[in-house]
Amino acid sequence: MNDLSPLDMSLAAPLVPNEGVANLSRRRFLGGAAGALVLAVSLPAARVRAQAEGAGALAPKPGTRVPAFLEISPDGRVRMFSAFVEGGQGINTAMAQIVGEELDVNPARFEVECAPPSPDHALVNGLRMTGGSFSTRSSYDAMRRLGATARDMMIRTAAGRLKVQDSELTTEDGKVVHAASGRSIGYGELAAEALLLQPKQDVPLRDPASFRYIRKPVARLDVRDKSTGRAVYAIDQKVDGMLYAAVTHAPVFGTEPQALDNEPAVKAMPGVHSVHRLPGAVAVAADSWWRARKAVEALKVRWSEPLRDRLSAVSASFSSQEMLAALKAETAAGLPSETEGDADAAFATAAKVIEADYDAPYLAHAQLEPPSSLARFNADGTLDLWVPNQMPELFQAVAAKTAGLLPEQVKIHSPMLGGFFGRHFMYGPSNPFPQAILLAKATGKPVKVLWSREEEFLNDAVRPLSFSRFRAGLGPDGTPTAISVRTVGEGPIARWFGAIFKNPVDSSAVEGIVEKPYAIPNRKMEFLKVPHPVNIAFWRSVGHSMNDFFYESFLDEIAQAGDKDPYELRLALLKEKPRHLTLLKAVADLSGGWKRGPYDAEGGKRARGVAMASPFGSETATIAEVSIADGEAKVHRLWIAIDPGSIVNPAIVKAQVESAAALGLSSALFEQVVYKDGRRQAKNYDAYKILSREHMPEVHVAIVESGAPMGGIGEPGLPGVPPAVTNALAALTGQRIRSLPIANAKLSGA
Repeated sequence: MNDLSPLDMSLAAPLVPNEGVANLSRRRFLGGAAGALVLAVSLPAARVRAQAEGAGALAPKPGTRVPAFLEISPDGRVRMFSAFVEGGQGINTAMAQIVGEELDVNPARFEVECAPPSPDHALVNGLRMTGGSFSTRSSYDAMRRLGATARDMMIRTAAGRLKVQDSELTTEDGKVVHAASGRSIGYGELAAEALLLQPKQDVPLRDPASFRYIRKPVARLDVRDKSTGRAVYAIDQKVDGMLYAAVTHAPVFGTEPQALDNEPAVKAMPGVHSVHRLPGAVAVAADSWWRARKAVEALKVRWSEPLRDRLSAVSASFSSQEMLAALKAETAAGLPSETEGDADAAFATAAKVIEADYDAPYLAHAQLEPPSSLARFNADGTLDLWVPNQMPELFQAVAAKTAGLLPEQVKIHSPMLGGFFGRHFMYGPSNPFPQAILLAKATGKPVKVLWSREEEFLNDAVRPLSFSRFRAGLGPDGTPTAISVRTVGEGPIARWFGAIFKNPVDSSAVEGIVEKPYAIPNRKMEFLKVPHPVNIAFWRSVGHSMNDFFYESFLDEIAQAGDKDPYELRLALLKEKPRHLTLLKAVADLSGGWKRGPYDAEGGKRARGVAMASPFGSETATIAEVSIADGEAKVHRLWIAIDPGSIVNPAIVKAQVESAAALGLSSALFEQVVYKDGRRQAKNYDAYKILSREHMPEVHVAIVESGAPMGGIGEPGLPGVPPAVTNALAALTGQRIRSLPIANAKLSGA
């Protein structure tokens, strides 16, 4: 047996994104036909010095060096190395639209792939990250300038060839045109020479009024490959001579394998190559994954005893119920997360005071593609790693540490993601790639580790269980004069990025509760950090996924206590916020006019609920229409108005809002990770219920462009859905749901 546990991978320790990134070397990433303008991800230092007069500076600002992003072949193909990972959010298409608009090349002619680690692509506050609904908005201006710069290089090169002035030339879908003489030259013919020019710093950008691709529903570049089975995910990767590995993890987080009682018998099973102990797991390598899985499942493993201290590891008695009770019982003073006016004085003079507790459960990502990674050590001492990820440079640094190499010796391949929205950040032991590296080193062969669905459900890092206590004071006219919220728990930003974001109040724990747009004059919000013993993660819309449910549901309680319609109360509280007011009216118009109900409809009584959210730089307003059938909530329609400021592709915006609505409804109705006796109870979709087709409502989306700075798209459609649904149920049944999922509640008919 190969015991790999002595190799300390520091899997349980927070790993900050800047670890090792500062010393990353630039490496060549050349490809395409001979003579192509290889606008490479990086160039060796000698070549950079030799071309200092042409290709650019030694230390370019991220997003400014054309060679880092584009390759134009003699046949006119445009290959783009994107800073971002495609995970179904449509970022490859958006990048092609933005660059193609200014480069003057139809986006349909682009081939887009994720660039390997390089400082050129550190577009997100000096880092490279695909997440936080930040990809397009963080790169929009830079990618426009990049395309315009490349187009200018083509024009100047063509002017020299044709012996005319730059001003006499225009471009047309990948070629430079001299209208006076009828001559034209394709970009592919100009590429190699154009690379030698010094880029201009002040190239003009296209007038948005003349956009042909941006703000248009350009067809997605990945549709055909996905529809025909040609799309390649991590799970599809193969290299010559590789072994497959299956893994069984410790049943209780934080315990280790102590002994394997039947190792010789397992080694003798068909196709088995070797048996290994890993940190917190055991693995079998074999000539097929099925054989590896059957073998590892046959292993009789003795595990170490779980620790007893609840906050140092998952104890043998830990449960979700215990954790929620602990959060509710905390009495220590919290840190101010938002303070406005004098809430204490307002409560003292309030005509009415109401209180309510809200909570939401742990959630799994439950992604369609089980995690996998493929590691191959090469004869020259380098490592190739195919790994689903949202931060290539961080994964490179950690992979190098695990392998005992320098970061520049590790080549990260970032395939299309078959699951997303926070699943592929660095969460210590929730990633299989360190296992693949250790197994490849131990066996001397390439190894592909694939987790079974059950292993994924038991080891995925989860959205934190959350709790907030609300209190509101109302004036004699029923209008809220004060609100206070006490949030107790932990968010993923402080857990995983605390070395970078040093704010004592974790924004991911309180977003959706603080900085709401409503004109409640006296506000007192506080946050008390109580760590979770389980591995927590980012989840689609992060803190907004539960906190907007809490706040927007309680706002309806305020309306009820003040004898006001919840929609009308929001209108009144937003009268000084024209952007939000416009959006709220837009969603009402989209739904055919606001009506709360209950009202008669086909099949019985229905009612509607409304909610707003301000996630990731965008604004949303949501209305849900519900009924009750056999004690179960039925959502018939969702109307969502979204204001992201400005957009790139309306079809992608609509699709992302629809998908976010589906996930938001799934989390509201059914989803929950339950811990009992230190273990997760759900091992597959049969026990972790998600939204099915029969529960999917009609979703109607309106895009409202206010002209505000561009906001996110992938996540903002989610947070308004749970509160809109629970507010509708309250209108229909009189029951106020303060704890998700709704399936746990016993609903009575209207």
